[in-house]
Amino acid sequence: MSTLSDLYSEFVMPTYGRFDLEIARGAGSRVWDFDGKEYLDYGAGIAVCSLGHAHPEITETIAKQAATLIHTSNLYKTQPQALLAQRLVGITGPGKVFFGNSGAEANEGLIKLTRKFGSETGRYEILTFLGSFHGRTMAGISATGQEKVKKGFAPLLEGFQHLPFGDIKAVKAAIGPKTAGILLEPVQGEGGIHIAAADFLRQLRQLADEHNLLLLFDEIQCGLGRTGEWCGWRSLAPDIQPDGVSWAKGIANGVPLGAFWASSNRGLCDLLGPGTHGTTYGGNPLVSAVGNKVLEIIERDNLLDNAKARGAQLRDGLLAANHPSIDTVRALGLMLGIELVPGITAIDTVKALMAGGLLTIPAGEKVVRLLPPLNVTPEDTAESLDRILKNLPKA
Repeated sequence: MSTLSDLYSEFVMPTYGRFDLEIARGAGSRVWDFDGKEYLDYGAGIAVCSLGHAHPEITETIAKQAATLIHTSNLYKTQPQALLAQRLVGITGPGKVFFGNSGAEANEGLIKLTRKFGSETGRYEILTFLGSFHGRTMAGISATGQEKVKKGFAPLLEGFQHLPFGDIKAVKAAIGPKTAGILLEPVQGEGGIHIAAADFLRQLRQLADEHNLLLLFDEIQCGLGRTGEWCGWRSLAPDIQPDGVSWAKGIANGVPLGAFWASSNRGLCDLLGPGTHGTTYGGNPLVSAVGNKVLEIIERDNLLDNAKARGAQLRDGLLAANHPSIDTVRALGLMLGIELVPGITAIDTVKALMAGGLLTIPAGEKVVRLLPPLNVTPEDTAESLDRILKNLPKA
């Protein structure tokens, strides 16, 4: 009989550098392999499983909605989608929501919104930032500020400039007659948990207003509770409001769903009218019902506060240990990056932590990401700290 690895080798495209781990099941913050070895899952499916694995209310919601209505296409109206849009607008601000299937598709929507916005004045260019990650579609890799995702795929979509993250002078200098918008992650996730300064976000808002540009936040990874606030930027500069926001990872606990919101200001939320944008599966009744339940549980169980408290517990524990392998720790809520000292790589560290029973995610060559579920307990957090400090490689 073929092993699971054999089946992958023969039949699954090798587009991922997969770890040598075969996961059989999960519950809460933990998963188990086929030999019964248990792991604390501090990757959470790359920040997707906000409520952990096999949450009983999510399982019940999926079963109930599957027995009622799974899919209709977007030719018709369904209650779960409308209610989820209402909830997201309530979180973000006056405007409207488009539902897709993934983060890349959500960012694609923001890019199309910006081009539509600028089309009447001949503007199409979007300013993005080095170290960013905006998805794997052609527009996504064109917008992304990392060369490694672009190799072999030229010609890319034109109209993107990549600027140093946090450098407001560079942004001012880059704005030209073709500029239509500015797109950034308030917290760069894949880029290594780099957190934007509050003043940088405020100055971008000011520049966008002065030059009639759109200010767009990619909150695919940092949004919907991950930083301890519903919106990642509100953990940094709650006094400003963007023109568009994209979400995906934490919105439906593993059921594929992406979305973007556009403000009612300047009529942006009605700019993409009938025939301009669409998707077959996005926001169908099943995924929308799950999204509603996820957001309901986050609010009901005070998981924003838990994200702040457990994030602080984890950050403070790592810093207090003064471990010789840790250069620095960057953290906002339950979005943490451990930057390693020279001589230790992220990939080797992730493998060592995995052997010690903790799943984490590399971010570049020298940063390890910690993205546990928002409902992680103080006990699990203490145990994860112990596993990290015992298993970190030494330079």
